[in-house]
Amino acid sequence: MATFHPQLPAIFAALSDTTRLKVIERLAMGPASISELSAPFEMAGPSFLKHMKVLESAGLVRSEKRGRVRSVMLMPNALQWVDEWVGQHRRQWEHRLDNLGSFLAQGDN
Repeated sequence: MATFHPQLPAIFAALSDTTRLKVIERLAMGPASISELSAPFEMAGPSFLKHMKVLESAGLVRSEKRGRVRSVMLMPNALQWVDEWVGQHRRQWEHRLDNLGSFLAQGDN
């Protein structure tokens, strides 16, 4: 059985939005300011900040203010729970499909 972590629903919800997913992809290259992250999106600042709050609440990013600039960085192991959860499910289904393949091969004899 896959290990469930309480943060998974919030992480999956945060990653389900295209804007937030693109922000995560950008942050995988390194930290960035809010203005740099928001530049590719045609939306008002408050709307973009709502996306950032969702990412931060899910534990995917962290932000800190230095002077007048707010920098955002990806949390080092932010996607670890997702990777483990998906990996466990993948292994279970591969095992089931292997069993099905063996069963079907027996029917050919």
